[in-house]
Amino acid sequence: MERIQEAIEKARRERQGNIGKSSQTAEAKQSGSNNEQTDDTPAPERAPQVRAGETGVSQSPAGKSSIRINYSQTKTVSMSEDELKDRRIVANFAHDARSEPYRQLRGQVLKKFRENKWQTLAVTSPNSGSGSTLTALNLAISLSFEANQTVLLVDLNLRNPGVATCMGINDIEYGIADYVRGEKPLEDILVNPGFERLVLLPGTPQGAFTSEVLSSPEMQSVTNELVERYPSRIIIFDLPSVLSNDDALVFAPKCDATLMVLEEGGSKKQDIERAYQLLEGCNVIGSVLNKVRYA
Repeated sequence: MERIQEAIEKARRERQGNIGKSSQTAEAKQSGSNNEQTDDTPAPERAPQVRAGETGVSQSPAGKSSIRINYSQTKTVSMSEDELKDRRIVANFAHDARSEPYRQLRGQVLKKFRENKWQTLAVTSPNSGSGSTLTALNLAISLSFEANQTVLLVDLNLRNPGVATCMGINDIEYGIADYVRGEKPLEDILVNPGFERLVLLPGTPQGAFTSEVLSSPEMQSVTNELVERYPSRIIIFDLPSVLSNDDALVFAPKCDATLMVLEEGGSKKQDIERAYQLLEGCNVIGSVLNKVRYA
């Protein structure tokens, strides 16, 4: 697994450069061509089934469309800057050094996705505790700051969902599994976390047999619906770790791309190798070295 060792060594070299200077940050290590498409402007989010509120599209000074969304029915939760920083949600702070790696990661992800017309990204890690949920959330926020890009972050860790908790949202009553089973409409589940162009589809604990839910025809139908509803929206699926159960192995192959989150000092070489072996056949576009400590 030379490419894994090379990725790790590259990450260690990069952290000596300009990737950031604080702990609990991330380094992106993806590569791509320089041909970036400029005509992939997302359509306004206005499907009545979601009831995300009225959507207005205003023109930017450069003449390109900027998506502006007013959430009239989707639940909206706002947090103070201090609360966000305490939770290490930093992608929205332009002058925070910890946000720069996420902006760099955003640029690389956008290039790949627009070049290949991808929509779905799975985020996982070899073991739990690597910070994959926090990485997925900060990446989703950073992507939503693109004026013409909408983002949906879906919590598919059905045994131990963490996206809402990571945001400090503790009153989640319904999750994606309730929509998959047809028990609740989507508009009763979606949450806007206070960032324009970003919506969360949270999860609730489902106990065992979660891989059977993820591989069910009903889940496939819901996934197709989310993808087809807004053809230019990026959908990030926060998955459990690869080695904890088979959930990531069941769902990641259905996504256009997969991002692996590694923990410096925590992800063991043999676990990384095993995780990549198990994800063989998935389009793993890169890795993120998380929890880097700078001298």
